[in-house]
Amino acid sequence: MMKRLIALLLAGVMAFALCACKTSEPAPTDPPATDAPTDAPATDAPTDAPTEPSAEPTEIEFWTFQDLHVEFYEKMAEKWNEENPNEPIKLVPTVYPFDDMHNKLLIALQSGVGAPDLVDIEIGKYANFLKGDVQLMPLNDIVEPELDNIVKARVDIYSKDNNYYGICFHVGAAVIYYNTELCKLAGVDYENINTWDEYYEAGKKLKAADPDKYWTSVETSDIWHLWPMVAELGGDMVSSDGKPSIDSPAMAQALEFNRKLVDEGIAVVAPGNYFHAEEFYGLMNSGAIGSIVMPMWYMDRFTDYMPDLAGKIAIEPLPVWEAGQSRSVGQGGTGTSITAQCDNPELTKKFLAFAKLSAEGNIEIWNTMGFDPIRTEVWSMPEVTQSTNKFTDYYVDSPFDVLTQIKDEILPHNVNEALPATLDAMKNSVLNRVYTESNPDIPAILAEEQAKIQY
Repeated sequence: MMKRLIALLLAGVMAFALCACKTSEPAPTDPPATDAPTDAPATDAPTDAPTEPSAEPTEIEFWTFQDLHVEFYEKMAEKWNEENPNEPIKLVPTVYPFDDMHNKLLIALQSGVGAPDLVDIEIGKYANFLKGDVQLMPLNDIVEPELDNIVKARVDIYSKDNNYYGICFHVGAAVIYYNTELCKLAGVDYENINTWDEYYEAGKKLKAADPDKYWTSVETSDIWHLWPMVAELGGDMVSSDGKPSIDSPAMAQALEFNRKLVDEGIAVVAPGNYFHAEEFYGLMNSGAIGSIVMPMWYMDRFTDYMPDLAGKIAIEPLPVWEAGQSRSVGQGGTGTSITAQCDNPELTKKFLAFAKLSAEGNIEIWNTMGFDPIRTEVWSMPEVTQSTNKFTDYYVDSPFDVLTQIKDEILPHNVNEALPATLDAMKNSVLNRVYTESNPDIPAILAEEQAKIQY
């Protein structure tokens, strides 16, 4: 196809351009449009016989930075072809390193050639693609009919000027993962920790029971542990009017609380600097840490990298600073989008709606990826609640019991053009200074670092 030939010719030019970009960072996971029905249409073919396509498949070129996303989309493409033999597709996926993909995509969209039809864009990079004349296709015609069925915040974060441009894989609800063995050792009833003050007292009990154990951990190069604590207080990384807001009282309060835990030996700075480092996995897996704050998409990090904790990890809602505050926030995300260069936009929108908005697609998101799907009705469907997979085998309780408790308490984040630079400042400087400097003046650090942010 002509577009693929142009893309190949452009690749040589972009290879030189990208060499000046920074090296790839580990991919967050996370660590993400016609009037297509949300339930896929049935075919006349017998259910026990394969359906042969009655038309030539249409190629849909797809870029992502995660192999797991390819696995999901390939399953959904197979389901699509079985149920839509008159509109078959051929998914053509390419997995790039995280930074390389986003840089390559930005160049392709700015130049007007070489972009794929369908693409995953991580939330921390998404605002870069909403600047100026947006080169992504509005998805209102598939998103708006489903707003009552999904967690709206998970499409709002990929919107601009009343247009939806991306659909997330998951809610990314922030929760606490508790090591039940260490809770028992400390005499802590983790199911009844309701406030951060109670959480702190539980940490003191564990430290008294075993000085070599830590109640929790903090990251110096990522923000997942901190962001929910700030959100509960009404703060955020950026303001709703598009400016950095890390110098807020909410940010200072959350950081001062965490620094107190570090100073008292209740919290440990994560080995490797964040919760996706091999060194951290090793320490957590050894049973040395009693709890961590992370989104639900972190569930597969436990199953894949911390096997010794199987049957010992419970999932609970976040504590709050004061009664009545919301107990969660949607974190992270990948917005799957259709570029303005898409060769077959209507068919691609139909497929995207089938994959990420339908009940069938959201069930597959849980079964394949272990994510908390954005379509809320599936949280109570037997196909999810009674399913057996590596996640149900690993955890003490069902994540969907927690989701049901906090369904109406999942706060959104502000996402705008200031977010990428603000996150870089937090990850590259702020957190390290706050958690490692001697006697830090946290409000002064926040004011100083915010003044440096360029966006």
